[in-house]
Amino acid sequence: MMMTTPVLQASDLSLSYGQVQVLKDVSLALMPGERHALIGTNGAGKTSLINVLTGALSPGSGQVCLAGADVTRAPADERARQGLQRTFQINSLFPQLSAHESVAMAISQRRGLGGRWWRPLSCYGSVTDEAAVLLQNTGMTDFADQPVGTLAYGQQRLVELALALARRPRVLLLDEPAAGLPAAEGAALLNLLESLSGEMAVLLVEHDMKLVFSFAQRVSVLAQGRVLASGPAAAIRNDPVVQEAYLGSAVR
Repeated sequence: MMMTTPVLQASDLSLSYGQVQVLKDVSLALMPGERHALIGTNGAGKTSLINVLTGALSPGSGQVCLAGADVTRAPADERARQGLQRTFQINSLFPQLSAHESVAMAISQRRGLGGRWWRPLSCYGSVTDEAAVLLQNTGMTDFADQPVGTLAYGQQRLVELALALARRPRVLLLDEPAAGLPAAEGAALLNLLESLSGEMAVLLVEHDMKLVFSFAQRVSVLAQGRVLASGPAAAIRNDPVVQEAYLGSAVR
């Protein structure tokens, strides 16, 4: 039987801030095309784990592999070039650029056109067309020409998601994408996530349990820097230990 290599694998990751240990021997495997959610209370270590996976932080011990290659000490930009993209809890956008310009710039970088600063984006019709499609898919067509700094917070989150998708990642890490979104936009976000390429693996960090269990095939629960449980979404939802430690009435 042929085994598939995880597209992203963390093995025994540990991380400390001074005397405070925030990750303790965390292991996680994400298969190609998998929809995986990471849940836990505030302070459980979720964002710290995402930062280690993406190269924003270096672990004290352990290993991160991307498509079978050890990237534990690789910088964040190198991991991004190898197909690992993320969104942030706090938006990291250029406020003066329009939504369309922001997404087109990300597409240009992916295509190796980023250094051609003397040519306007209008010279690259296929770039602007692809940007328009991404904004349509994220429900942002009506706001394409507005500077992102003038958009509502939830709209900025959708632009940031479009930016990540513009780079055509093989692994997409979403750090609380539904934060700040009204219920209607949260439903649109779920529809968008469900429409993503089946070849793209997605790791979702989220507090919205309805979104988590509507989307994820597998769920890992982080508690005090350790993996409390990991398995199929239905099993995690009904696990009495997880219910007591975290879920409570959130999914009943």
